[in-house]
Amino acid sequence: MKYSPKRELKRFLDEDVGNGDITSKLLEKKKIVAKIITREETIVAGTKYAKDIFALKKCKTKIYKKDGKIIKPNQTILEIKGNAGDVLTCERTALNLLSRMCGIATQTNNLKKQIKSVGSKSKVFATRKTVPGLRFFDKEAVKIGGGEKHRMTLNEMIMIKDNHLAVEKSIEDILRKAKKTRGKIEIEVETQKDAILCAKMGADIIMLDNFSPEKIKKTVKKLTELKLRNKVVLEASGRINSKNITKYAKTNVDMISVGGITNSVNGIDLSLEIS
Repeated sequence: MKYSPKRELKRFLDEDVGNGDITSKLLEKKKIVAKIITREETIVAGTKYAKDIFALKKCKTKIYKKDGKIIKPNQTILEIKGNAGDVLTCERTALNLLSRMCGIATQTNNLKKQIKSVGSKSKVFATRKTVPGLRFFDKEAVKIGGGEKHRMTLNEMIMIKDNHLAVEKSIEDILRKAKKTRGKIEIEVETQKDAILCAKMGADIIMLDNFSPEKIKKTVKKLTELKLRNKVVLEASGRINSKNITKYAKTNVDMISVGGITNSVNGIDLSLEIS
């Protein structure tokens, strides 16, 4: 089945509503105007999807700040008009998704700024460490924050990891099999020796898993000496965060994967207020 964000948004709202919002049904039938306000500075992300959630209950939404914009505390992101009960039924679902996406975009953007501050051309990449059901929205937020999505699903690209190698037990064998298929091939390695082997065998992307920045520099130097560096894309991965990302950025790897931007999200403090 083809993925549909709107279908997922309906599922999110249905999960919250259950058999009906029995509290909102108590309210007088009247039109209201409400605003979603941020309590902290953030990169805005997810406004389109918040709008789609309110649209499920026929509420009209005006976007004040577009995705990717920086917004200061106490500024308005969205304005919603509709029946009071309908607006409040959608409130928590919209706030939860918007808060999460803004948090991811903001964290991603902060890491991007840190990389840029040391003059590196490395790029921040998301991983598949996302909550089931939220990957599409999480990775959209990463992109809005200035990062890259990497692969969304297992069918997009061959990525040979340590557990695949534990089954196959030979880098050469599994790479030969992979080379018979179409598309890019990425492989995870734990040693400089294996990185060189994979580069010689034609891997497109080599993930340097849990390499220290010093170990990466030595590997890059060796690949350069062997005239292999420009033939592969190098990815740093494993325990990379805001405290050490500049050290990895200085190695000038092409990709820096950070699982924390999607699996350890600090949501932004947002609230819905009725005018």
